[in-house]
Order: sequence, then structure tokens, then C-alpha cells
Amino acid sequence: MTQNRRAVSAIKNLTELEAAGLASADEVCGLTGVVENFNMRITPHVQSLIKVPDVSNPIYVQYVPSKLELNKTQGELVDPIGDAIHEKVKGVTHRYPDRVLLKPTHTCHVYCRFCFRREKVGKADEALDSAEIKAALDYIRSHPEIWEVILSGGDPLVLSDRRLAKLMDELSKIQHVLVIRIHTRSPVADPSRIGDGLLAALKVRTAVYVVVHVNHVNEISDDVKLAFAKLTDAGIPLLSQSVLLKGVNNSVETLSTLMRELVALRVKPYYLHHLDKAKGTEHFRCSIVEGQRLMQGLRGRLSGLCLPTYMLDIPGGFGKVPIGPTYLQSDNGSTYHVTDFRGEVHGYLDSAAED
Repeated sequence: MTQNRRAVSAIKNLTELEAAGLASADEVCGLTGVVENFNMRITPHVQSLIKVPDVSNPIYVQYVPSKLELNKTQGELVDPIGDAIHEKVKGVTHRYPDRVLLKPTHTCHVYCRFCFRREKVGKADEALDSAEIKAALDYIRSHPEIWEVILSGGDPLVLSDRRLAKLMDELSKIQHVLVIRIHTRSPVADPSRIGDGLLAALKVRTAVYVVVHVNHVNEISDDVKLAFAKLTDAGIPLLSQSVLLKGVNNSVETLSTLMRELVALRVKPYYLHHLDKAKGTEHFRCSIVEGQRLMQGLRGRLSGLCLPTYMLDIPGGFGKVPIGPTYLQSDNGSTYHVTDFRGEVHGYLDSAAED
């Protein structure tokens, strides 16, 4: 990729994708149906990491559209995790008793090709206006059981510093809200977004956690490392979430490298998500058995600090559950067979069960 190409603005359509050298004219013709259904956006920073078209590049396949997205398979859903079922007012999903999702925007710096909200992201009418923000805040105020508010979307860090600061301030005034969690791709997709104004916006009464979406160590450039450091140096704890993706990170070696790098950068691996059943994402899908084997391969090989929890979001809005490998089996509730990280089986007597 030339220096001039790196300087261009974010790629938002197929003409710009071809001009950037990331797809040929023939490939662009075959992608028309894809971008008619699912938005595309690739930041200059991500372009600089891709450089040339390469389907073996774990960054390229995450962001550049593919004709495979037109393949629909049984069980794929418009709303794979059931957001709509639990939406109380526009932008507020109240699925669990003590926390809510607040989605002020459905715009992102980049649009991942496997996104579980890919039917909505990038649509201007999904963003909350001032009246809808007020209604969302009123809902949170009226439910004292809400202990945590999770800002999601879209990506909440696409909001301006001013708008983000106002929203954070309003949330921090709600006395029963003690934690604000921000789910974002921004430090990875556009690390320059992490500036003084943003850090100031995040300084509020409540505890603030930032959960960064990152799937491969190649996404962690020097600029990304600096963005992480700015956040952690400002006293903001960082967690990570990753999605298990075929052709991107479905190997013990790749996941080990990513998780170790994150922990070394003061980012605690939080979740490894089994891929949600969004339309046109089957080519990224690994089986649950493969995911469990990968997690078993990480156990013992990595420090516990580096181990995320392997999670499945049950289709239909029933919530997330851990689906990692099982190490404990029992026939009678007191005598167990325990498998260690080497695969060896040991007996264990639960003496408390005999009381």
C-alpha cells in the first residue's frame, strides 16, 4: 500500500475499495449484493495493516466483504441474540436483572463481516435522538435494580467527546448505577480516537471499564498499544472480548499469542465468543467441539490471567452461558473423575457430600 493510499479517508463503498487496491474490478462486481445488505467501512488505520488483498490475512478477512456473505444457511437470524425481545425503550435492552445495554448509536469505525448486529449497524435511523436518549435514561432511573450500564451499539466511542461526556455525566448521576462498561472496537480500528478529550469524558463518579474487541495479535500495532496505555494510565481497567473465527484465530498458537500479548499490555481477556448465527457468517463458523478443544489446549499452557471464558449467546434472547470443556465427572455425586490439563484422569472424593 502506498503512502497516498494510507492517507485516504475510510473506505465506505466498492468504488473506494477498488481504488485502494483491496479488490479487483471483477471482485467488486461480485460484491454488489453484499454491500447492498451489509454496510462496509474500513478505517485508514486498518487499511495500513491490510496493505494488499490477501484472504489468508486475518485482518483482511475480518473487514473486506466477501461473496461468501451471500450464502445463507439454516438457523441464521436477523437478530441472533434476541435484542428486540428484551428492548424496553428504543436503545435499551434489559435482558439480565442487574444490567442493561444502552445503544446510543449503531455507527462503527469499521464494520466487521461477522457482526451479530450487521442488519442494523450503519443505519442512521437506529441512532438515538435527544428525546430517545432521555427516554432511555428515564428507564434506567426508574429501575433501581440496574447496577451496571453497558454502552454498546454500534460503537459508543464514535460519539463526539462532548456527546459522550454528556451521556456519561447523566449516567453517573443515577445513584444506583455503580458501573459503566463500554464495548468498543475503537482502540483497535482507530487508535487516534483515544485522546485527552475522550479520557476526560470517562472520568465520572462510577467505575468505568472498557472492553476492547480484538481477534488477532496482528491487530495490535504500536498505535494500538499506545491507545491501550493511555486508557490504563488514566486508571481505566481494560478487558478484551474476541470472537472465535475460522481462518482468523482458530488455533491454540494464535489464541495463545493474542491472549499473552493482551495481558502484557494490561488488558484482561474476558470472553471468547462462539460465533453468533447472523446471516451470511457461516464461512467464519467453528464447531463448539473445536472451540472446546482449543480452550482445553490453552488450559495449562497459559497463565490463568490469559484465559478468557468461552461463551455462547443462546439464540432467541436467552442470554450467554459458558460452554468450555468439562474436567469433572461423577456417577454418584461424591466420587469424581477429574481430568488435568495433560488429559490424565484422577480420582477425587468430595468428603462434604457424604455428610
